[in-house]
Amino acid sequence: MSDSQLDILAMRVMTPNDLDAVLGWRNHPDIRRYMYTQHEITLIEHRAWFDRATQDPHKNLLMFEVNGIAKGFVNISEKATSGVADWGFYIAPEAAKGTGRKLGQTALYYAFHTLGLHKVCGQALAFNERSIKFHRNLGFQQEGVLRDQYYDGKNYHAVICFGLLSTEWQPKT
Repeated sequence: MSDSQLDILAMRVMTPNDLDAVLGWRNHPDIRRYMYTQHEITLIEHRAWFDRATQDPHKNLLMFEVNGIAKGFVNISEKATSGVADWGFYIAPEAAKGTGRKLGQTALYYAFHTLGLHKVCGQALAFNERSIKFHRNLGFQQEGVLRDQYYDGKNYHAVICFGLLSTEWQPKT
């Protein structure tokens, strides 16, 4: 058994104590360049986002932990009461290789078993090959391409849309 098989993986609700870590991850250049909002987020903006999001019963702001240490963030936003949600996520830039896969599996377990969702939807900018591969490796199906959907201030980029039904999800052991 490898060390990674001994890891204790968990999802928990984000608290105000997590704001600094999540802001640091979100503002890291390797994460920020794949976000729709690519400017460096200020602490005031970040706190305002957190305050708004935590008042919305359809938003689930979650921390992914490995052995009790926060290693990633997941946002699962439900569409009213339809059982369908969008997700977004990122891992700590210094996280070990394989952390993203663990985050994905743990977040999907949470989405389908804890939240009881029917479907999780994701989007990736067309140039974000890692995110596209990540979604496919988790079993997501590509459901569409939104051509020239995102403008980064210089160029337009396509957005790849993904979906995964609870009946299609196969947790990896």
